[in-house]
Amino acid sequence: MSIGISEEHTELAASLRSWAGALDGPGLARAAEGDESAGFADAWKALVEMGVPAIAVAEEHGGGGGGPLDVAVALEACAHELVPGPLLGPVVAAHLAPGQTAGDGVDGVVSLVLDDLAWDAPSADRLLVADGAGLLLVEGSAVATEPLTGLDLSRRFGRVTAVDRSAGVRVEGAGAADLRRAAVTYAAAEAAGLARWCLATAVSYAGVREQFGRPIGSFQAVKHLCAEMLESAEAVTAAAWDVASAAADGDREQWDFAADVAAVTCFDGAVDVAKSCIQVLGGIGFTFEHDAHLYLRRALALRGLLGRRDEAAERLVTATVSGRRRRVRLDLQGRDDAVRPAVRDDVAAVAALPVEQRRDALVRAGLLTPHWPAPYGRGAGAVEQVVIDEELAAAGVERPDIVIAGWALPTIVQHGSDEQRERFVLPSLRGEIVWCQLFSEPGAGSDLASLRTRAVRVEGGWRLSGQKVWTSLADRADWAICLARTDPDVPQHRGITYFLVDMRASEGIDVRPLREITGEALFNEVFLDDVFVPDDCVVAEPGDGWRLARTTLANERVAMAGSRLATSTERAIELAAAGGLETGERAAVGRTVALSTVCMLLGVRSTLRSLAGQGPGPESSVAKLLGVRNRQDAAELVVDLQHAAVAAYRPDASREQLAEDVREMLNTRCLSIAGGTTQVLRNVAGERILGLPR
Repeated sequence: MSIGISEEHTELAASLRSWAGALDGPGLARAAEGDESAGFADAWKALVEMGVPAIAVAEEHGGGGGGPLDVAVALEACAHELVPGPLLGPVVAAHLAPGQTAGDGVDGVVSLVLDDLAWDAPSADRLLVADGAGLLLVEGSAVATEPLTGLDLSRRFGRVTAVDRSAGVRVEGAGAADLRRAAVTYAAAEAAGLARWCLATAVSYAGVREQFGRPIGSFQAVKHLCAEMLESAEAVTAAAWDVASAAADGDREQWDFAADVAAVTCFDGAVDVAKSCIQVLGGIGFTFEHDAHLYLRRALALRGLLGRRDEAAERLVTATVSGRRRRVRLDLQGRDDAVRPAVRDDVAAVAALPVEQRRDALVRAGLLTPHWPAPYGRGAGAVEQVVIDEELAAAGVERPDIVIAGWALPTIVQHGSDEQRERFVLPSLRGEIVWCQLFSEPGAGSDLASLRTRAVRVEGGWRLSGQKVWTSLADRADWAICLARTDPDVPQHRGITYFLVDMRASEGIDVRPLREITGEALFNEVFLDDVFVPDDCVVAEPGDGWRLARTTLANERVAMAGSRLATSTERAIELAAAGGLETGERAAVGRTVALSTVCMLLGVRSTLRSLAGQGPGPESSVAKLLGVRNRQDAAELVVDLQHAAVAAYRPDASREQLAEDVREMLNTRCLSIAGGTTQVLRNVAGERILGLPR
């Protein structure tokens, strides 16, 4: 997905990519190779005629009257087609000095000086220059430069040797930090465009290039590499979208935070995707004639100009230690007006009750699972779900976790009998019934369709025999959802039936705790020995089990992302606040803050897609993969930050927190296994999202 989510932005991006492709940016870059004075005048003229540099210029000055997010969408599209010459510099200048640069999109190029490099030096008529007092707008002739071709063949820079500031015009309310922040904001959008092209190019090639008689995209190694590119590209896109959104909101502290997340995420991410693109392309990607190296060159140049990842990470640590977090505001555009008063009244009634009475009240009001149909929820659409989340958060009311019931009940609601719904759904929501899930087996984990637990027809029901494993809550559950094979003579997926098993009253169930690497026993093995399950505990029809196991309610859950970061990330921030960390350690904490924030942003973007009435995007799959990495890496970082103390400690009162940190680090190792291994999920992402062959 590109930066833009709305229909307007999607159309703008598609239109500009189509238009920019006709410019043949890579061809122009090659033609100008070795010409240090190349200003790419024809490309700039075409950009001006298309109105791209003036998208954010006020309408009274002949511009489009757009905002930073409109500009970001355009920059992403132009970078996707590698449009050469000045564009990024003039856009940054227009943002910082809108009144003083108005009209220059037609009359000339206004660019900038950063770290003694003049951007667009051969063609810039005026330049923004930082000094101790702020920013000056000076004539290009007042800046002496040594022309450079540099790494990026699609741009030109000049090494500044002298600046005559005497005739410069002061830019009010802006300084060097503002210049860098604005440059990061818009360069992040370019990084997203570069990453998108590299991902699309690699996937397209992997789908048609054959080796050993098969498309290389069918090889798991290539599929995983492309899926990892997708993860990086989505992270870059989310961070680029967010920093442009923050620039438009007017909250300087939030924009600072978003810019530092982008600086940590976007430029390294674009470089990584560009390198992986060349790897997938193989020998052809290493040739000068292929465009891939031009994208790598621009990505590397952007990172060199604006990356400074460790500095940005350090600022993120300082910000988070002081209590700052990224708080994204969702603009519901008045669509919440019709539902918010009633929701607020319902939430207030729940909040007025003692804590122990709130769960029942949430269930009665349909607030616990609002996306489910009445009487279990409110049949709430995306807008109402977001409003409910906002009002519950404002009132300080937390929903209880329904755990495995979250998998069991949707199937019963959608496919169960009236008697099953009456018997199980509301009592489970109230916490009166605890569920476990008897799906995984020793030989059927990620490959669940190969399960061997069998169910044999008997009078009045079925007899189940087999072994299940990795079953959490089995030692405490009242009921279980269980998949068993009822027909061994049909294809694997068709011979499975979905059962509800009474874990308390059924004879023949043996639950054996499994001690995990944490030393605890949260999982269990469950042995089923001729366990009787009556017909009224079969959900839907025999043979429907595989279809039912994949059930989601038609009205999908839409969640409003909070500002709290992953648990271990917050713990790492606590350790940073306590002091004593070295510079490299603080930078590591800042990087986990950035990744945790990106994971939150993926959720926000998924919510916005739902609010726009769009189908699911890749964010949810990528969020799972990146979220696992974030939680595992952050938990390991927390332990690493405590050095030798982790080698010998006692989990007594004096070391209780360290013991919990170690337990969390060990426990998170299961995250890349549970619910489908990371490797299997990358296969799924490669095939279902990227369209790679099986």
